[in-house]
Amino acid sequence: MADKPGFLYSLKAVLWSFVGLRRKRDFDADNQQGLNPLHVIIAALLAAAAFIGLLITIVKLVVAT
Repeated sequence: MADKPGFLYSLKAVLWSFVGLRRKRDFDADNQQGLNPLHVIIAALLAAAAFIGLLITIVKLVVAT
């Protein structure tokens, strides 16, 4: 049996999902390979924190000028 995908693969899947550009074929491949749910949750939290940080930074830059 093949090894499960690592954290970087999970992060990539989450980031593409955030953008909304996931193909059904990719989603099905992820299901067959068996993504680690813990990796997906951690990747989603990191991506959400980075997105919120980016938004806060943009707002501070716009308000400061």
